Amino acid sequence: MADFARSADPRVQAELDRLHKIGPGADVLGLDRISRLLERLGRQQDRLPPVFHVAGTNGKGSTCAFLRAMLEAAGYRVHVFTSPHLVRFNERIRIAGKLVEDSELADLLAEVREAGADIGPSFFEATTAAAFLAFARHPADACIIEVGLGGRLDATNVIERPLVTGIASLGIDHRQFLGDTLGEIAREKAGIAKPGVPMVTLAYEPEAEAAIDARLAAVNVERVRLGEQWQAAPSHTGFHFRDQHGALDLPHPGLPGDHQMLNAGLALAMLRRQAALPVSDAAARQGIAAARWPARLQRLTSGKLVDRLPRGIEVILDGAHNRNAAEAVAKALRGGGPINIVTGILRNRGTDEVLAPFAGMAKRLLAVPLSGHDHHDPRDIIWQAGEMLGVKGGSPADNVGQAFDWLAGLMAKDGVEPGERVLIVGSLYLAGAVLEANGTLPD
Repeated sequence: MADFARSADPRVQAELDRLHKIGPGADVLGLDRISRLLERLGRQQDRLPPVFHVAGTNGKGSTCAFLRAMLEAAGYRVHVFTSPHLVRFNERIRIAGKLVEDSELADLLAEVREAGADIGPSFFEATTAAAFLAFARHPADACIIEVGLGGRLDATNVIERPLVTGIASLGIDHRQFLGDTLGEIAREKAGIAKPGVPMVTLAYEPEAEAAIDARLAAVNVERVRLGEQWQAAPSHTGFHFRDQHGALDLPHPGLPGDHQMLNAGLALAMLRRQAALPVSDAAARQGIAAARWPARLQRLTSGKLVDRLPRGIEVILDGAHNRNAAEAVAKALRGGGPINIVTGILRNRGTDEVLAPFAGMAKRLLAVPLSGHDHHDPRDIIWQAGEMLGVKGGSPADNVGQAFDWLAGLMAKDGVEPGERVLIVGSLYLAGAVLEANGTLPD
């Protein structure tokens, strides 16, 4: 699965391209190459500020966003490493609250490339090393690291002593790397557990529960499980949280969707299971309400694409690209007005797993290609998904701009129903293309 990295800065782009060339050209899991590379770079992973390490199939990025927001509300400087990016590679590396600058990023990538050319690290391994270099060289109080793929053999798992670890929601994804069953996938995610370091989790299907418990027992790790050591339940004003420190009434999370309550609760449970960086109740409330993470039920209120539509049309962007994520989006949008779906789907995803949760909710379906990526032909998506969604006469489009133009024309011709909405869903690459075309870049 190639990692498509882009930058508007010529020097950064040149370094990204060079890193692609020295690596195997695809994801290859394992800790040997990243370990040898970091040895040459002075084991920068040992010089990071206290680390919060987060794995999961879905929700790990949102959990990192809540962690960051609460820590920053408490006055801490926070480094963050996440993946993938949506528009610019810089989004992956946040240094003490700000995206890495192009000039520093180019230097970091060049340093890693020169150190590891004969090792042949994968692109993700090389960029993980670059992030660790940056984080070790800039002062901060905390470091939030999102697992790239799996956990046990992910490049980020060279961190030997995180402050606390966490696992967000689990689902079937990346079978070729992680296994075909939920138990196999859970075992890989739980591989970030470290002896003596608490691991905070949600509650899962019995197969996943057994796999996690077995892994944690083998390395003597305390599990902090939803429903046992911590709890979260909706309330009229947000949600109610309880753990060993007591109860808190918290506001609605800044990220929309019922599932975000659990991501916010997971982040808070992680914070409250460590003592190195205390976070007050007030900072927790402020951070949960203020958290932002692009392409997660993101409302686009203006921009070059949105402004083409009739005034008042709600435009929602989500990078959901597997069934669990799509089901969470469908649940959040169910009960409102009809939905016009704009989608583009990678070829390694089934159209049904992304679009089936929206059956009975869609008014129109428009499909676009994912330029530069191996994707389903938009005509095939329309043919395969149109009947499943109950949509007649779906339309393939050449790009997102054309899709929005067609929607604007159809709405002008047919009129707009009460509460009618537009949903862009199906791929993070599509989400990035929409944000770039709309002129609303992540910052």
